[in-house]
Amino acid sequence: MTTLIRTLIVDDSAFVRKVVREMLGRSPFIQVVGMARDGEEALEMVAELNPDVVTCDMVMPRLDGVGFVRAQMARKPVSILILSASAEDGPRVLEAIEAGAVDFVQKPTALATDELLNIRDELIEKVKTAARAPVEKLHPASAVSVPTVYRPHPLKVEVVVLGISTGGPQALRYLLPQFPADFPVPIAMVLHMPVGYTALFAEHLNELSKLKVTEAREGDFLRPGMALLAPAGRHLLLKRNGNGSIFAVLATQPIEKPHRPSVDVLFQSAAEELREKVLGVVMTGMGDDGKQGSAWIKAQGGRVITESESSCIIYGMPRSVAEAGLSDASFSLQTMAEGIMKFI
Repeated sequence: MTTLIRTLIVDDSAFVRKVVREMLGRSPFIQVVGMARDGEEALEMVAELNPDVVTCDMVMPRLDGVGFVRAQMARKPVSILILSASAEDGPRVLEAIEAGAVDFVQKPTALATDELLNIRDELIEKVKTAARAPVEKLHPASAVSVPTVYRPHPLKVEVVVLGISTGGPQALRYLLPQFPADFPVPIAMVLHMPVGYTALFAEHLNELSKLKVTEAREGDFLRPGMALLAPAGRHLLLKRNGNGSIFAVLATQPIEKPHRPSVDVLFQSAAEELREKVLGVVMTGMGDDGKQGSAWIKAQGGRVITESESSCIIYGMPRSVAEAGLSDASFSLQTMAEGIMKFI
């Protein structure tokens, strides 16, 4: 007999609580065990009902979404999925993720029933994913800066390409500050995020890191000491011009990919342009985006490393690469920066 995912809904709107309950009720694997009107009531109901997953609105009276996440994680970690009304909530959503929320879903700005139902499949899938997230890993690691000394040597790797999804904001917030300003190759990253959040998150990473971190723009040249984050809604591809410089190309094609941006698209473009001079990194996330791209990198003589299961919030993307025999080495989040440095 399949164990149901016990879920608590937190939202100050009775209408939204009702619609979310109806949406989750469509899944035979999810049981809504309660509904709370704000963060204060949610804290009491989590203690009473012990849910597996909590879906939580951002803007609420008494105690908002960020306040609830912080308070609940301090009491007893639980898998929390944020429901955000708009990209204008971006700064607060990122605060909630950094405080320990697993992931977030963007609600439509128009609260018509049909509009809300459009996110039903995504919401159900993310509740199921959140239920599998190990709560002991949900306390975010502090961003740290580790001084690194490089010995001059001929570099073979010319670019690091990195793919990440669920658990990605927490992991990148920990990883990137460990690289020094003179990191010898550029980094190009794909993180699965809704439209409207990637520019804000890149700014946040830039504040934490010695690297120059920006959301990628068409024609950006990649240089050592910089990291480009693919913009949500567009694929990031790497190209080389006649002078040998690497630059960014943004595209909507291919449209058949389940994610845009796609890790596979970034990895394949890097492999085609730079051949064996690519290091691919696949980290925490659900699904198998990055597996095909890793195969392209390996076919051209490049290397691929993966995050180990021990530190992943969701060991999906790295597992798909490792089980396909495409991973040259596996590192925990805590040792990933050192691992990347070894390979370049």
